[in-house]
Amino acid sequence: MDKIKVVIDNKQKAIKIPTGVRLLIRRCCHAVLEQEGFEGSAEVDVSLVDNEQIRTINREQRNIDMPTDVLSFPLGENGVYDKNPATGAHMLGDIVISLERAEAQAEEYGHSFQREVGYLTVHSMLHLLGYDHVDGGLEAVHMREKEEAVMLSVGLPRGGSYVLDQE
Repeated sequence: MDKIKVVIDNKQKAIKIPTGVRLLIRRCCHAVLEQEGFEGSAEVDVSLVDNEQIRTINREQRNIDMPTDVLSFPLGENGVYDKNPATGAHMLGDIVISLERAEAQAEEYGHSFQREVGYLTVHSMLHLLGYDHVDGGLEAVHMREKEEAVMLSVGLPRGGSYVLDQE
């Protein structure tokens, strides 16, 4: 892998972004490409939004009228990506993260806001590279293994369960 350009655009005012989160997003994008052995330069756009903004995007793009934690909009298919004519970098696509949802999920799962944002970034990057989990099964397990390997590599290991206590 040559260079990766990660453009981060904070489009929300609901959540104050802690120091180091932008760097973490960049590190997570880089770590995914490194783990996947990505060849060449790459560009990724990351938008940080609130729940209402991601709900609007989800409704307009996917006909699902509800907020979600993260959306991925890949610009390539089967490992073939458009190139930025000015830089020659592969344009991987867009990531949209709801920081309100990330904050709520961090609390729900009992880990840090940073880990949740990192996880959502890694998850979305894998989608940009063609991984999916919609049908479950082995594909979902394979994607989860890749996510956790990247999270470990950036110093954010899984610390607790993703299953809520049933009482």
